[in-house]
Amino acid sequence: MKKKLLAILLVAAMILATLAGCGKKDGTTTTSTDKKGGAAATEDLTFNITVWVPELAVELTKKQIEDFNNTNTDGIKFIPTIEAVSEADSATTMITDVESGADIFFFAQDQAVRLIQSGALSKLGVQAAESVSAANASGVVAACKLGDDMYAYPLTADNGYFMYYDKSVIPESDIDSMEALIADCEKAGKTFCMETDTSAWYLAGFFFGTGCVSEWAPDLSSINDTFNSDKGLIAAKGIYKLQTSPAHVSSSSGTAFDDAVPAAIVVSGTWDYNNVEAILGDNMGVADLPSFEVDGQSYHIGSFNGCKLLGVKPQTDAARGAALHKLAQYLVSEDAQLERFKELAWGPANTNAQASNEVQANPGLAALIAQAPYSIPQGTIHGSWWDIGKVIATDIGESDGSDAGLKAALQKYEDTIAALFNMTTDEKEAFSVIGSIAGDGWSIDIPMTRSAEVGNFWYTDAIKLTAGEEFKVRQGGSWDVNYGADGTINGPNVVVEEDGYYFIKLSVNDDGSEGIITLEKNSYASGWTVIGTVSGTNWDTDFEMAVQDDGTTFKSVDKFDMTAGTEFKVRQGHNWDVSYGNGAENYVVDADGSYTVVFDSTTGTVTLE
Repeated sequence: MKKKLLAILLVAAMILATLAGCGKKDGTTTTSTDKKGGAAATEDLTFNITVWVPELAVELTKKQIEDFNNTNTDGIKFIPTIEAVSEADSATTMITDVESGADIFFFAQDQAVRLIQSGALSKLGVQAAESVSAANASGVVAACKLGDDMYAYPLTADNGYFMYYDKSVIPESDIDSMEALIADCEKAGKTFCMETDTSAWYLAGFFFGTGCVSEWAPDLSSINDTFNSDKGLIAAKGIYKLQTSPAHVSSSSGTAFDDAVPAAIVVSGTWDYNNVEAILGDNMGVADLPSFEVDGQSYHIGSFNGCKLLGVKPQTDAARGAALHKLAQYLVSEDAQLERFKELAWGPANTNAQASNEVQANPGLAALIAQAPYSIPQGTIHGSWWDIGKVIATDIGESDGSDAGLKAALQKYEDTIAALFNMTTDEKEAFSVIGSIAGDGWSIDIPMTRSAEVGNFWYTDAIKLTAGEEFKVRQGGSWDVNYGADGTINGPNVVVEEDGYYFIKLSVNDDGSEGIITLEKNSYASGWTVIGTVSGTNWDTDFEMAVQDDGTTFKSVDKFDMTAGTEFKVRQGHNWDVSYGNGAENYVVDADGSYTVVFDSTTGTVTLE
């Protein structure tokens, strides 16, 4: 492996030398040779670059680039501007404006195809790709590729799930059998926590364990999915066993070990290690997922695996591009990955680093590595699939457990996926609200209506919201485009601050990069307005009304000075499809005065206050 790496470095050096004399770009100076035989001028390979990494990795990345500057033998020097951009946000930001994006950036593996298709990733050379493949875990290598070509470098292999358990309840001899684990939990009166009907990410492990696949085409135009099959029926039988156990709770939180009815098992990931250790102490057990048995045959529960990758943006200057790839190889080397493990607790993708005593001594990473042979790389997935998939478990749990009942649940899943490909353009473009609101747990989309008058503006009917509830607005019933509290795609959830009835409104900019969400009491373009001969107008101006605490009464935002004989009506949505006055007739003011218009939307009654 070291010989291959040396060869790569030599080739890179030759490329740099060959490209000398191409002209000065971004801090580099050209190499010139004296035509009379004089010595060549020394080339200054100094590059100003922008690097995006998660905030906690900023200082370590700065150190590692300094180490590269001090140790490389080609005279390359980088002057980095290192910016804190999370791996979850970097892809969306890069795709929005590749030219202004970072030269090197960390990103989540499920964003690889989008980045490749947008021209944001520079393809690795043959030898570099061979070196990456030889040095890193196969699942992470697969995430770096599209077809036979490699477009990214592996950084981590630590986004997956495994099993935490309470050793005071669960005998080590039972950890390989789901049936034995369920029995242990039921006997002890404790819970077996694994997300099923609340997360397709975890649920899919049963199907992967029986050999099923669910693979989307890179452009999401088709899917190869075998969940509704004989193998899928086996997975459904395993899910039914867990889903119908009185011990089962659909959760992945390590804090469940400290619940009123404490967990004996929680399926989660490395991010929960400190929580679980703090609660269980010496009783903390960690292992790969168990197997379940159907018709005398055992099936190891599979899982999704995920990772962080490093991308290099394509460069117009070949020497600069070659230098950046050389830096990238340094940043994903065995030593650099081990350094990140020690400093940040990031699980390495490099197989030598994974096998090191330091990494193996971390029970969480050791369990994740043990689970790796049963895991599937998480590729590009249609945003709607996450909601479609998790419903399988609900339908299985509500069935009678017969083959016919389980097959019906799988058929419903297949039909729902098929419907995705028959969505109209309007359905794909429409926005909806989803969250822990209106008694729902992130499973039902509340429709929004598009304004016919105000650009790309969407709104809901009045919704009762409670302080602390959270929601987001998404497009096409999918998580591919969703907006949150900060107005950006994939931004944080909106958190309701105060109880009340609200209209949820969304204003999207022209390129879709920003969607501003507001919670408002008034009904502009979404509820009821007053229109007539009020305030000097002549049936040409809508005055807003605000929803009241009962959710059905509306009052005019403005108080109107009206004279006897003034006429008006209350109408919905700025049009005449639905309107009320004195019944179907205009409301006529009897006496001069200053009035608030009150409307009861349940009875259609208009009064003055």
